[in-house]
Amino acid sequence: MTPQDYVQQKAAASGSSFYYAFLFLPAPKRAAITAFYAFCREVDDVVDDMVDPGVAATKLQWWRTEVAQAFAGTPSHPVMQALLPLAASYQIEQRHLQAVIEGCQMDLNQTRYLDYAGLQNYCHLVAGVVGEVAAQIFGQTDPQTTRYAHTLGQALQLTNIIRDVGEDARRGRIYLPVNELKQFGVTAQEILNGTYSDRFTALMRFQAERAQGLYDQALALLPAADCRAQKPGLMMASIYRALLAEIERDNFAVLHQRISLTPLRKLWLAWKVQALGRL
Repeated sequence: MTPQDYVQQKAAASGSSFYYAFLFLPAPKRAAITAFYAFCREVDDVVDDMVDPGVAATKLQWWRTEVAQAFAGTPSHPVMQALLPLAASYQIEQRHLQAVIEGCQMDLNQTRYLDYAGLQNYCHLVAGVVGEVAAQIFGQTDPQTTRYAHTLGQALQLTNIIRDVGEDARRGRIYLPVNELKQFGVTAQEILNGTYSDRFTALMRFQAERAQGLYDQALALLPAADCRAQKPGLMMASIYRALLAEIERDNFAVLHQRISLTPLRKLWLAWKVQALGRL
């Protein structure tokens, strides 16, 4: 299996909505974003598949070293072998990859966030930076597109957090800020136990409104000159906003299940942005 085959398989096997946005890119950009996404999946899987935190920490340290060695010219992992030849062309720097690893490290060290400001820092590392790199790969001519991409990345991450509340709780992590749990009278134990209430629904509606506000803010920041090139990001916004609407229609029943869109619907939403140029 070549490094290119490896990253393609990694991206496709994830079942992520991102994969559908990649399909419409020209081959060179598709190769770059697929390799970068595969890297993100590799380091994220270290935490998601964690049995022993010590082993996970060791694996993340291995990735830090691998990234440094790769940018020094000696990549050993197929993901880095696929990504490095394309990095310079799309201004992908070592600091970007190390930031993603740092965000995954936070998942090993921290299972609660006191307030939204703390959660924003986590989202910056695992999603904002990812959005910035993606925007560069898609094609960026205006510096303001970086702000758009960072804001969109945070909106996507908040949507993931809303979708995965129950799943994350079963792993011992609650991303919803502690002060907001208190504001709505929801205890961490209720979430860990999968207990629904009107208070929980109100809390989740508050989170969804914040995410929707970030989508609106991101779209308002996107310069007209870069709209065409940034269609893959707009596809993601369309798919994730549809997912958020689905979760809201299901009254935020996210503690016992993972609500998702069908692959056909994701493909349709992506195609609609590609064909019509709007959400």
